[in-house]
Amino acid sequence: MADPSSHSNFNLISVTSTHFELDVNFDRKVIEGFALLQAKVSNDSSTSPPSHLILDTRDLSIHKVDLVQSGGAPATQSLKFTLGETHNVLGSPLLVELPAGLTAGQEVTVGVRFSTSPTSSAVQYLAPEQTAGGKHPYLFTQCQAIHARSLVPCQDSPGAKMSYSAVVRVPEALTALMSAVPLEDDSADVPHLSDVSSSGPTRLFSFQQKVPIPPYLIALAVGELESRELSSRSRVWSEPSMVEAGAYEFAETAKFLDAGEMIAGEYVWGRYDLLLLPPSFPYGGMENPCMTFVTPTLLAGDRSLTNVVAHEIAHSWTGNLVTNATWEHFWLNEGFTVYLERSILGQLHGPKTFQFHAANGALLLADDVKRMGAHHPYTKLVPSLENGVDPDDVFSKVPYEKGFWFLYFLQELVGGTSVFHPFLRAYLNKFKFSTVTSEGFRNFFNDYFKDVAAAAKVDWETWYFAPGMPPVSNVYDTSLAEEAFELAKKWHTCDVMGIGSVDRPAGCTASDVAGWTSEQMVTFLEKLMEYRSLMPLHAKVAQGMDEVYNMSAYRNCEIRAAWYKLAISAEETSVLPQVSELLKTQGRMKYLRPLFRALFRSKMGKDLALQTFSEARASYHPIAQKMVAADLGL
Repeated sequence: MADPSSHSNFNLISVTSTHFELDVNFDRKVIEGFALLQAKVSNDSSTSPPSHLILDTRDLSIHKVDLVQSGGAPATQSLKFTLGETHNVLGSPLLVELPAGLTAGQEVTVGVRFSTSPTSSAVQYLAPEQTAGGKHPYLFTQCQAIHARSLVPCQDSPGAKMSYSAVVRVPEALTALMSAVPLEDDSADVPHLSDVSSSGPTRLFSFQQKVPIPPYLIALAVGELESRELSSRSRVWSEPSMVEAGAYEFAETAKFLDAGEMIAGEYVWGRYDLLLLPPSFPYGGMENPCMTFVTPTLLAGDRSLTNVVAHEIAHSWTGNLVTNATWEHFWLNEGFTVYLERSILGQLHGPKTFQFHAANGALLLADDVKRMGAHHPYTKLVPSLENGVDPDDVFSKVPYEKGFWFLYFLQELVGGTSVFHPFLRAYLNKFKFSTVTSEGFRNFFNDYFKDVAAAAKVDWETWYFAPGMPPVSNVYDTSLAEEAFELAKKWHTCDVMGIGSVDRPAGCTASDVAGWTSEQMVTFLEKLMEYRSLMPLHAKVAQGMDEVYNMSAYRNCEIRAAWYKLAISAEETSVLPQVSELLKTQGRMKYLRPLFRALFRSKMGKDLALQTFSEARASYHPIAQKMVAADLGL
C-alpha cells in the first residue's frame, strides 16, 4: 500500500538493507554521508517493474548516485537522478533512474553520496555550554515521524522496513551510539567519504541492526558519553556527570524487560540500552531499538517516573517488532504499547496498578478531546493524512489513550486478560518483522475470536472513524486513586463558584498527602483540573494549596507541570517565575506545549509565554520549536 506521508515507491521496489558511512562535522553542523541501498523489485507480476527508485529527502544535498555491482565495486556508469518539487512537509523526492530490463523480484544496489543541512529537522546540535560537562559538543537525532529523510536518503515510511549497518566517524574525544548493536571491527572504514577532511583526530564506531526496522527508528547520538551496567543485557549511557544518577534511576530496567517477555514473548533485539539525553530532548522517551533515548526529566531521584521506561520497552514488541503500516494507523503502535506498558506495571505491582493508570489515562484523553473539540478529525482513532498533512501536527493523547481504551474494551468483551493476553501473543507472532493496518488488525481479531459471539458485535467503523470520545465507556477500579479523588473534591467544593470566599477546605493539612506517590499527587491535581474545567480555581485558593502542601517545593517534573497548569488557570501570579524556569531548562513537549498554551490563554501570562519562547527557542529541538510556535500562533 502507498503511504500519504512518503514520496517513495516502496510498494514497487523496496529497500531491504542499507549500509551507511557517516562523518559528523560539529563545526559546520553537517553530516557527510554515503548510503549503500540494497533494493528489491516487487514480486507482483501484475505491475510493471519501476523505471525509478524513489527515495524521500528533505534539506539533503545529493552529490552522486551510482549503480553498485556485487562486492561493492562501482559500475562503469553513474545513475541519472533528479530531485523533484519540494513539498513544505514531505520534502523532495529523489528519483533515481534504474537500469532497463529489471524483472519482478530482481535486486539492485544503489550508492548515494549526500550531505545533511545545518537545519536538518532530525538533528539537534548542542554547543559545549548546553551540555552537562561543558567541554564538548553533542548531537542527537529524532526521526519520528517523518524526519529520517532529513538525515539520510531513504524510503521514509513505517511500511518500508529494512536492516542496516553503519560506520560513523566522530572527533576522537567523543563516542557515537546508534539504534543498533555496536561492533568491534578493526577493519571499519569510510571509503566513500575520502573527499571529506577532518579538523582534528577522529575515531570510528561500527554498528549493525539485523532486525528490519522502519527508517524512523534510525538514531544517532554523539557526545562525551560513559556507561554503567544495569544487567547482562542492559546499560545506561550519559554524560559523565549524569551517568550515576541514571544508573540509580533505571536500576529496575531488567524487571521491566522480564515482565515484557512473560506477556509478549521473546525479546529479539539483543541489547536494551538507555541513553540519558540532555534536557532539550523533546519526548519522554524514544523507542530506538537497542538504544532507547530518555529525557533527564525522569531523574526524580526516587525512581517514581520510570514507567516511561516500561512504555519504551513495550515498544520492543508493539511498534518496533509489529509496526503501523502508515502514520494513519499510529494507534496500533501507541495504543498497544500503552496496553502492554500497563500490563507490565500490573505484572510487577498488581492489577490495581494497571487499573490506576488506565483511569488516569481516561482523564488525559478527555482533556485532549476537550482541547481539540469533540468533532475535530484528529480525535478519530484512524485520522486521514492525505494531501500532505504532517503527522507531527496530529500528535496527541488520542492514539495512545483512545487506542488503549479500545483494546481494554475488546479485552473485557472477549473474557479478560486470560483470553486477551494469548491473543496479544498470537497477534505479535503473526505480524512480527512486518507491518499492519487497522483493517488487518480487525480481520485478525475477528478470525481469532470467530467463535465468541460478543466479538461479532464490535462497531468497528465507529471506533475507527468517529471523532470525539470512545463510543463505549470502560469501568476501571479506581481504588488506588480514591484518596486523590476525594481530596480533589474537597478543594473543588470549598469554593465552587470560584469567588475566593475561602482559601482552603476546612481541616486540610500537609498530612493529607503524606506518603503519597508522585502518581497520586498528579492524579489529585489532574482530577481537580477536571472538576474546575468550567470555573477555574480562584487565585486565593491556589495560594492556600501552595501554603498547605508546599507545592512550589516539588522538583518532580510531573507534579510541577500539573501544579503549574492548575495555578495558571487560577491566575496565580506567584508561579510565573517557576513556570518560566521550567520552560527554559528542559525541552520535553509533554511539558512545553500544555504550559505554553496555558500561559498564552491566561490573562496574566500571554506576554510571558511569548517572551519565554523567544528566549528559549534556540535551545529546543526543531520539532519542539515548530509545535510550540504553532501553539502560540507564530
